[in-house]
Amino acid sequence: MKKTFFISTPIYYASGKLHIGHAYTTTICDAIARYKKMMGYDVFYLTGSDEHGEKVQQKAKEQGITPKEYVDVLVKNVKDLWKTLNIDYDKFIRTTDDYHEQCVEKIFSYLLAKGDIYKSEYKGWYCTPCEAFWTESQLKENHTCPDCGRECHTQKEEAYFFRMSKYADQLMKYYEDHPGFIEPESRKNEMLNNFLKKGLEDLCVSRTSFDWGVKVKEDPRHVIYVWIDALANYISALGYNSDNTELFDKYWHNDENHEIVHIVGKEIVRFHVIYWPIMLMALGLPLPTKIYAHGWIVMKGGKMSKSKGNVFYPETIIDRYGLDALRYFVTSAIPFGQDGLFTPELFIENFNNDLVNNYGNLVSRSVSMIQKYFNGVVPNYDGCVLEEDTSLEEEIKTSVKNYQQYFDQFSIHLALKEIFNLLDKANKYIDDTKPWALAKVSEDVNKLASVMNHLINVIKVATVCLQPVLVETAPKVFTQIGNTYTFDQLLDFSNVNGNKVNKGEVLFPRLDVNKETEYLLDSMK
Repeated sequence: MKKTFFISTPIYYASGKLHIGHAYTTTICDAIARYKKMMGYDVFYLTGSDEHGEKVQQKAKEQGITPKEYVDVLVKNVKDLWKTLNIDYDKFIRTTDDYHEQCVEKIFSYLLAKGDIYKSEYKGWYCTPCEAFWTESQLKENHTCPDCGRECHTQKEEAYFFRMSKYADQLMKYYEDHPGFIEPESRKNEMLNNFLKKGLEDLCVSRTSFDWGVKVKEDPRHVIYVWIDALANYISALGYNSDNTELFDKYWHNDENHEIVHIVGKEIVRFHVIYWPIMLMALGLPLPTKIYAHGWIVMKGGKMSKSKGNVFYPETIIDRYGLDALRYFVTSAIPFGQDGLFTPELFIENFNNDLVNNYGNLVSRSVSMIQKYFNGVVPNYDGCVLEEDTSLEEEIKTSVKNYQQYFDQFSIHLALKEIFNLLDKANKYIDDTKPWALAKVSEDVNKLASVMNHLINVIKVATVCLQPVLVETAPKVFTQIGNTYTFDQLLDFSNVNGNKVNKGEVLFPRLDVNKETEYLLDSMK
C-alpha cells in the first residue's frame, strides 16, 4: 500500500487579482506534491477560494452585482492563473460549494450541541480586511490591526463564541509532544508567547451585521464566521460529514503511513496553528502532521502593496520569460520559511547564472559533443576511466542523497542548490577533462567516451530532480538526451547507454541585464 500525502494551500480570499505571493505559495505546494508523487506517494493536493464575508458583500454591492456573481468572476481568474502556472492540483474547493456549506453547518451544530460554542455579545475592535476581532491590548498604535496595519473600528453585536480557552492547555501539550508540528520553530514560539501563555480568549464565530455566508441552522440571523467556514475546507473537500467519506477515510490520518501538510503564509499562521487544531480536537479528529508558515516575497520598498505601486504579477514574467523561469525563481531564490526579496536584478541574475549558464549550457555542450564525436549515440558506461570520473560520480551520489533529504524537509531552495552545484561541477569537469583534446588522440577514445557518458548521467540526474519545478523544461531535456528516467534510476550509470541524443532548441536564452531590468521596472508602474 502506498503512503498517502495530503497537502494544501490556504484558500485564497476572493477579493482581487492574485499576485506573485499567491503564485509562490501555490507553486511551492505544487513542487512538493510533484516530488512526493515522484517518490511513490499517493498524493492529494488541495487548493481553493474563500468566498464569504463582509468584504466580499461590500465589494459586490459597490459593483451593483450579487456576491456570487462577484466571486464567480474572481474564481475563474484564479483557476486560469493556476492553469497558466501548470498547477497539478487534485481539487479546487469553493466555500460557496453546496457540500462545503452543508459540512460547515453540521460542524457548527455539533459544537453548539456539545457546549463548545455558546451565545454572548461581542464588543471590541474589528478589522474588515482581515475579518478579525482584536482586543484593545492586541492593537497597534492608533487602533491599527496587528496583522495588516490598517485601521480597526469598534463593533458591538450579539455573537456566538467558541470555547478556545477550554482546549488551550491540551494544545500546548500537543506542541510539546509533537516537535515539528509547526515550522519554522520561531512561529510556534510566537504563538506560545503572544497568545497561548497569556491566556487564550474564546473566539467570536458568528456575525449578524451581514448575511453573505453560511447561516447558523439553529439561529439563521447569524452567519458562521470566516475562520470556522474557511478552515473547515480542508476536511469538507475530502467528504467529511457527507454521504461519501471515501477520500476523508483515505487521506485524513496522521501516522507513519500518512502525512497531512498545510502550507500557509505567516500572516495567517495563528488561525492555522491555534484555531484549526482546537477545532479538530473538539471534533475528535486527527491533527495535521505539519503546518508550515512561509514568509513573504518583499520588494525593496517592503511588503507588496497596490497603494505603493510595487505589486508584481506572475503573468508579467511568464509571458516574457516562460513558466519555468518564474517557478525556478520562487522555489530557489527565496529561503522557505523566511521573507525573500524580489528585484528585477535578482531575477535576471538567477535566470542567467543558473538556468542559462549551468543547466542550459551543459545540455547544449554535451549533446553537441556526442553528435560530433559519437554520431549522436551515448557511449556505454565503462566505470571510472579517468580520475575525474570517480570524483564526479561521488558528487552525483552525494547530491542525490542531499537533494532528497532537503526536499523531505521542505527546504526546496537547498535541494535545488544541491543540483545546481552538481551542474556547476559538471561544467568544470568538461574544462578539466578537455574532451576536444581527447578527440584528437585515437588512443583516448575510451576516455572521451567515458566523459560523454558521465555528462549525460549528470544531465539525467539533474533533470529528474528538477522536474517538480521545471515542469516544461524537463520533458524537452529528456527528449534531447534520448530517454525519460525516474528517481530510482538515477544511480544506474549504464541506463543511458546507446541513447540517441537530439539537438533541440535553446532551453534558456540569455537575458540582457539592462534591457530586462528596465522592462520589469516598467511593468510595476
